Amino acid sequence: MSGRKFSSFTIGGFTIIPAGGITPCSGEIPLFIGRKGAFGSGEHETTASCLEILPTIPGISACRALDLGSGTGILSLAAARLGAATVAAVDLEWPAAASCAENVRLNGLEDRVFSICGDLGCIARSPFDLIMANIYIDILLPLADELVMLTRPGGHILLSGIPLQDKFDIVVRYTSLGCRVVDSRIGDDFATYLMEVT
Repeated sequence: MSGRKFSSFTIGGFTIIPAGGITPCSGEIPLFIGRKGAFGSGEHETTASCLEILPTIPGISACRALDLGSGTGILSLAAARLGAATVAAVDLEWPAAASCAENVRLNGLEDRVFSICGDLGCIARSPFDLIMANIYIDILLPLADELVMLTRPGGHILLSGIPLQDKFDIVVRYTSLGCRVVDSRIGDDFATYLMEVT
């Protein structure tokens, strides 16, 4: 994985550690990430917001999760560390999927996190308990019907990558499909929403 090394840092109860780094003695959950590249190591405000919200999601332990636009797989790894039974980490870009697969190996989570290069068409149609989508607004809006359909009633959708000027459109679109906002983070440039499918 190309890119530069970074120093360990903590977000939302997780400590993100560069490959080869030392596991902290503190109570934070370790996430090992290879060299920084174009697919994120957790410092961007959208990823950081997701990492803050993930530990608060009820029922995440033993859940079936999907990480759409997974990049390095950091959200997939975090969900698995919180007890998710399986996580499908899906990204259209092969370098991102390869990066994710390497990070899964670094964290010893090969039995629970599965890196897939492709789109939603690659995924079995049985519903997920949790869908994470830290991606572009022009994907989140047209895929709204499908993401809601793929989430079981009572399950959650974690949406991020939403420019502030578009946050109202996202809330209106997803609530019109039977979701309700249960948590949010409004950052300097982006918004993050946790929705429950009713």
